[in-house]
Amino acid sequence: MKKKILILGGASVHCKLVEVAQKLGCYTIVTDYLNNSPAKQIADESWNLNIMDVDLIVEKCKEEKVDAVISGWLDPCQRPYCEICEKLGLPCYGTKEQFYQMTDKHAFKKMCIDNGVDVIPEYDERDIDKVEYPVFVKPVDNRGSRGQTVCYDKESLVKAIEYAKSESSNGDILIEKYMKDAEELQVTYFFVNGEPFLLRTTDSYCGSEDNHLEKVVACAISPSKHTEQYLKTSHNQVIKMFKRLGFMNGPIFMQGFVDKGVFRFFDPGLRFPGVDYERIYEKVFGISLMELMVQIAVNGKCDQGVVLPKDGVNLNGKRAAVLFPTVKAGKVGKICGLEELISDDHVVSVWRRCDVGDEVKWCYNVNQRSLEADILCDGTEQLKKYLKKFLSKYKVYDINGNDMVFEIFDAERVI
Repeated sequence: MKKKILILGGASVHCKLVEVAQKLGCYTIVTDYLNNSPAKQIADESWNLNIMDVDLIVEKCKEEKVDAVISGWLDPCQRPYCEICEKLGLPCYGTKEQFYQMTDKHAFKKMCIDNGVDVIPEYDERDIDKVEYPVFVKPVDNRGSRGQTVCYDKESLVKAIEYAKSESSNGDILIEKYMKDAEELQVTYFFVNGEPFLLRTTDSYCGSEDNHLEKVVACAISPSKHTEQYLKTSHNQVIKMFKRLGFMNGPIFMQGFVDKGVFRFFDPGLRFPGVDYERIYEKVFGISLMELMVQIAVNGKCDQGVVLPKDGVNLNGKRAAVLFPTVKAGKVGKICGLEELISDDHVVSVWRRCDVGDEVKWCYNVNQRSLEADILCDGTEQLKKYLKKFLSKYKVYDINGNDMVFEIFDAERVI
């Protein structure tokens, strides 16, 4: 009989998980509170149960005799996934303690400090009169730039604290030094039966402060230009920290800054970043990380003999980009150039975040993005050239024929 596997969250980033599970002969079920989310459209079955309704999902799983539960790319699914697996007695790639350490920013920061991994200097809310500006305020447990503010004085800080608390599930916030001149970096690991593999390093290029997009990544380039330095200075300490955490199978990622040669981490996740980079990895190496995730969901570990490339982070000398074009507020009337671009060999994957007829609002966070394009090229110069080509051909117009493209990423920023 087919194994029944429940995927928590129907966002487009989980479509690849549904596809692989079906390829492996599983019967796929996707649940979230939306009626027609992308992964639901391709699954064998869908449930309209909010991922936060743990007890309802557990009862439904028992009724339907679900064999496995999985999530791996969506931030809000992490703790419910662990709780559902625990209540059903099914395999989970992390423990309750591991998910807590890698989702609570305060707990993560303390773990880093205890293990000699550098973090961003922090201020206590009770000491706002001692703050040295600028500072960055954010909820401890929210995502996608929501609730985040850069503050240059006490008046804006007081407002930012209230805003961050309103976007936090428990009112907990962080006030940190604003790393204005530091470059963003992201690292992703995958553990196979206790052995860690560095999958990805990423330089995150954010939008401009003038357009209020300074907290929103416009383009992510892999491997990072800082990869060699990271491997020399921080990689071993990070590995020791994760091993001390007792992690055995599955993904871990962290966001950080490169601050004058020091790698300071601030945002963790016991998951993959919410993009389709794994499709790029599979194209280069012929290894499906999604298949490994299904193995973990069904068996509690990766199959014996699974080995990932030791130098996989360097993509065999290639460079990759995850591009996020942004659009202005308005109602989408027409999208041009996308079909031609999707058929290009350099484009590995494209997911539309808005379509014709959709209403886009001014929010200055990830909701300003119109799509995600995952691009693979032979080297840096080819990648820069192709990014320019993509952005010149991709057009979005509103219902009145006005250009909706907001800020165009400057490919010359890529190093």
